[in-house]
Amino acid sequence: MASVISSAVSIPSFTGLKATATRATPAATIKVAAVSPKQFSVKASLKQAAIAAVAAVSTSALLASNALAIEILLGANDGGLAFEPATFSVPAGEKIVFKNNIGFPHNVVFDEDEIPAGVDAAKISMGDDDYLNAGGEEYSVTLTEKGTYSFYCAPHQGAGMVGKVTVT
Repeated sequence: MASVISSAVSIPSFTGLKATATRATPAATIKVAAVSPKQFSVKASLKQAAIAAVAAVSTSALLASNALAIEILLGANDGGLAFEPATFSVPAGEKIVFKNNIGFPHNVVFDEDEIPAGVDAAKISMGDDDYLNAGGEEYSVTLTEKGTYSFYCAPHQGAGMVGKVTVT
């Protein structure tokens, strides 16, 4: 008779997920045909390799689905012309998604005088004439240089639609 052994892979992750190796108790009697020990060992090794491969693919998919991102609304829920939140912090390399909410059209323009030295405002901004014209439309940017970045909505800057992000 043989017992069934279950293996799990320990997955280090920023999400704190942990797995441990466990040994399952035999749930049923399994009849095994006469097989030489070498063949059984090779089959067991292939099974373990397959389990490890599935775990690796699953880990990659898990990490991809947990990709860092923050969502900023363009237009406050109360109808105000504002970014919500207007001030926030993100780690360098985190994706920022600006999502049209209320009071559009909106855009996102980074103030070239209020961003870290060496960063090209034109490369991280929407154009002054580019707009998100419908609810749910998005503009995404990933900031990699640490520092403080000021941004605004060109059509509503005079109404106070400005924001600031600190990249850490």
